[in-house]
Amino acid sequence: MKCPFCGHAEDKVVDSRASSGDASIRRRRECLGCGKRFTTYEQIEEQTLMVIKKDGRRERFDRQKLLSGLMKACEKRPVSMEQLERLVDELEREVSQQFDREVSSREIGERVMRRLHVLDPVAYVRFASVYREFKDVEEFMKELKDLLAQKGK
Repeated sequence: MKCPFCGHAEDKVVDSRASSGDASIRRRRECLGCGKRFTTYEQIEEQTLMVIKKDGRRERFDRQKLLSGLMKACEKRPVSMEQLERLVDELEREVSQQFDREVSSREIGERVMRRLHVLDPVAYVRFASVYREFKDVEEFMKELKDLLAQKGK
């Protein structure tokens, strides 16, 4: 790290403290060239998870976009906002751990549907109808029949 005053490349840390709710570390440094003090901040560099869309485009993972879609699927259903936020938190943590930098929207959609299937079957069908883009009523009915067959087991 170069001194902002003289450009000397060597310094010593004279004080370190947690800053911003433990999200970063504030360090007071003293230049070994000119003796002046300056402050630096150290924080974790977070990897941006990219989502590969069906058409090949890439965009940043947007938890708010996912939450919005879930809220639409769960509208007028007995699913709390807390449950939806927990679902998104778990999913975000899971895909961030399992995928290095990129994940397909298909993978995310499938994982969301598995969770919704357990949480609320009606919300699951609503989400699936948009996500899977059913071409006709027969495809939609097949999904409902599969859901009913699983429920009967």
